[in-house]
Amino acid sequence: MKLSSCLLGATALCAATAVHAADLEVTHWWTSPGEAAAVAEFARVFEEQTGNTWVDSALAGSGTGANPVIISRIIGGDPMGATQMNIGRDAEDLIEAGLMRDLTDIVEEVGARDFYADPTLLDTCTYDGKVYCLPINIHSWDWLWLSTAAYEKIGQPVPTNWDEYVASWPALQEAGVQPFGLASGWPIAGVPGALLSGLGGSELVMAINRDKDVEAVRGPDFRRVADAMDAIRQVTPAEVQVPSFADVGNQLLAGEAAGNIHGDWLQGDLQVAGGVPGENYECLPALGLGDQLSGGGDAFFFPVLPEGTDEAVVEAQGQLARILIGQDAQLAFNMKKGSMPIRTDIDLAQANPCMQKALGLLENGLLPSGDWALSSDTQQQLQDLNIEFLGDLSITVDDYVERYASIIESAD
Repeated sequence: MKLSSCLLGATALCAATAVHAADLEVTHWWTSPGEAAAVAEFARVFEEQTGNTWVDSALAGSGTGANPVIISRIIGGDPMGATQMNIGRDAEDLIEAGLMRDLTDIVEEVGARDFYADPTLLDTCTYDGKVYCLPINIHSWDWLWLSTAAYEKIGQPVPTNWDEYVASWPALQEAGVQPFGLASGWPIAGVPGALLSGLGGSELVMAINRDKDVEAVRGPDFRRVADAMDAIRQVTPAEVQVPSFADVGNQLLAGEAAGNIHGDWLQGDLQVAGGVPGENYECLPALGLGDQLSGGGDAFFFPVLPEGTDEAVVEAQGQLARILIGQDAQLAFNMKKGSMPIRTDIDLAQANPCMQKALGLLENGLLPSGDWALSSDTQQQLQDLNIEFLGDLSITVDDYVERYASIIESAD
């Protein structure tokens, strides 16, 4: 474990200052260039303000790949000092088992309920009236990213919504431009949710994600979502898919691909690659059609540490918790990450146009994404279905709808 702040036999100076300095291991799955730049800001502020050391443990595979590793370590008695997980239901079993630290006292101490942009974010961290995690940003998958260079190649203006974008696909294909850039694996999982929000609208999102309404899945609004998924797979065979969402970002900047549906964290990678919104790419929240975003975000949990752990490490946990939602760290992190900050009391005058658009829609409230409302098992089943559907043209749209409905019907 990387929990102790001083080795056995350390100097008297170390012993004298142990309560003030500690090594704190932090696990997360931020591994793309933009994500790495953002999490480095958290580490910087933590170390500058506390004198502690952030011991970085990055895990590949996003939530679905990293969560099993995180959970296994905590259950196995080898917890990290802090860990990123999605807000929602991923940590329910750990909380019930008493393996996650109660953060209610910190939330009350700093007045967090007064400055969260959407107070329901804290509700997703609340179990039996106690708060067990801290949301540190507001993320949404519901973004359509469009390449300025691609549309210059075909002599058309950049579309302003999903319908205009799809209508441009024949001209793009004729010019040798990939209409839709797609990364294989988990990035596929977010596409249906964005279509659900943008094409189906808020009522459909609530009916499926919150109410688990099977008939809504079988209805005409979801059929439009399924048809859009079918259209995407027609232009994204396996041979044109790229390894990571950062690769799709490079395709957009180069004009090799015209568009992509991906979460707002793609903006961080576009930024690292030198892209400027309004010049090199356009960003359309809710696919340019809706007035709300479905959202969730990242949160930090603090596992209960084994008995006998150096008190300095326990103290460092609390210090990090306060810093992650503090004004300095919130501004530095989210400006690099591309996500919306959770605080309403920080100066966002330097926010780029994409973040400004998102902040405008945030005033209408967030719709519950699958991360909020669906268990990890249900999310994994849907992800597996979506990946299979996009990769296998023999699965009909009717089959896709029925299989989706079956998963929602059994969702817990």
